[in-house]
Amino acid sequence: MTQERPATTHPSLRPRSAELYERACRVIPGGVNSPVRAFRAVGGTPLFIARAAGAQVFDADGRAYLDFVGSWGPLIAGHAHPAVVAAVTEALGRGMTYGAPCAAEVELAERVVAAYPAVEQVRLVSSGTEAVMSAIRVARASTQRELIVKFAGCYHGHADHLLVAAGSGLATFGRPSSGGVPEAFVACTRVLPLDDEAAAAELFGREGARIAAVIIEPVPANHGLLPQRRAFLHALRELTRQHGALLIFDEVISGFRLGRGGAAEWLGIAPDLATFGKVIGGGMPVGAFGGARRHMAHLAPDGDTYQAGTLSGNPVAMAAGLATLDLLERERAWERLEARAAELEQLLVPVLFAARFPVHLVRVGSLFWLSFHAAGAPRVAAPLSAAESARFAALFHAMLDRGIYLPPSAYEACFLSLAHGPAELTRLVEALSESLAMIA
Repeated sequence: MTQERPATTHPSLRPRSAELYERACRVIPGGVNSPVRAFRAVGGTPLFIARAAGAQVFDADGRAYLDFVGSWGPLIAGHAHPAVVAAVTEALGRGMTYGAPCAAEVELAERVVAAYPAVEQVRLVSSGTEAVMSAIRVARASTQRELIVKFAGCYHGHADHLLVAAGSGLATFGRPSSGGVPEAFVACTRVLPLDDEAAAAELFGREGARIAAVIIEPVPANHGLLPQRRAFLHALRELTRQHGALLIFDEVISGFRLGRGGAAEWLGIAPDLATFGKVIGGGMPVGAFGGARRHMAHLAPDGDTYQAGTLSGNPVAMAAGLATLDLLERERAWERLEARAAELEQLLVPVLFAARFPVHLVRVGSLFWLSFHAAGAPRVAAPLSAAESARFAALFHAMLDRGIYLPPSAYEACFLSLAHGPAELTRLVEALSESLAMIA
C-alpha cells in the first residue's frame, strides 16, 4: 500500500483544502453544501476529500485519515467496497437514469418489505428528508387529522414543519428553529421531551383526537446518541393505538444498520409507518418510506395524496443499495459489526475512565458517541457548556492531527463499518488515549 503523508490540521500544510474552501465560500453559502461540514463547531478549515477506500479518506492534499464519519452512516461496508463499485459500474453501463420503472427498484422494495416489521409497501425517494415529509403527508391523509408530534433532539430532515425546537414546557406549540419558516407552517407541530411518558400522555389527553402521527427516531442519533428506554417507546406505541394516531419510526440512520429489521426488530415494536435512507442506498442518494397497504394506498396514482420524484428509483442508486444489502446478508455483517463494536467498547472504557475530565461512551450496535457532558451521558437533548464544547473541539483537532477523522460536532455519532478491523480499532484507541492526555 502506498505510504501517505501524515495528517495535520495546520492550514498552511493543507494548502489545497484551504484553496478549495476559499473558492467555495465565494460561490456556496458558508463554503459547504451541508452546514456541519463547515467545521464551525470545532474551528479551523474543513477538509476537502479527494477519494476514499475501505476505512480511510484522503484529503485534497493527499493526507490519509481513518474515518469514523462514514458519510454520516450509509457506508456500512466501508468506502468504495469492490462489490458495490462493481454493481454501480455495471448499472452505469446500462444508463444513468430512465425516468421510468426498472427491475432494480422492485427488487429493493421487496427487500425492505421482507425485512421490516409491518411494512407491506414502500415508496422510494432520493433522501431521508423526502421520505419523512412524504410519510407525514400519508399519515395525515390516512387519519384525516392535522397535528404531528415530534421530540426535542430528534432530527427528521429539513422540511419546514419539522424544523421545530422545544420550548420551556413539557409540550409546546411549534416554534420555528430556522429562518425562512413561517410560524403558520409549524402551527400543527407539537414538541415533546424524550424519555417522558407522562408528558406524552398529557398531550394525548388534551389533543389526542387531533393528532395524526407521532414521529421519533427509535434510536435518536442527531443530538448525541440518546438510547431510549423500551418502556417509553412501548408507551408511545400504546398511546397512538388508543387514540387512533399513527406511530412513525424514522430509521434513516438505524434502518439496516442495527439489524435486518432495524430498530423496530431490535425493540420488538412495529410502527405504522417507517422511513429509511443511508444504508439502503449504499452511498448513493436513496430514501424510502413504507407501511401497511391501507396507509400507502392513499398515495397517487391509487389515492389522492401526491408525491413524486424525477430520480426516485434511480437504477444506479438501486444497484448500490442492492449490492450493499446482499453484502450484509452474505457476510453476516450485523453479527460481525456488533462483535467489533463490543470489542471497541471494551478497549475504550479504561481509556475514558483515565481521562481527567468526564468523557462517556454511548454505544448502540455499530453506532457510538463520546459524550462530554459532565453530568453523564443524557437520554434527552442537552446542551454542552462552553467549556465542554471547547474540550470536544480540542479533542477533534488532536485526533485529526493523529490521522483520525471524527464528526466535526460534539453532537454527532460515529459509525463503524465492516472495513474497521482490529488494527483500526487499536489505532483509534491509541490516538484517543494520547489526545485526551494532551488536552487535559
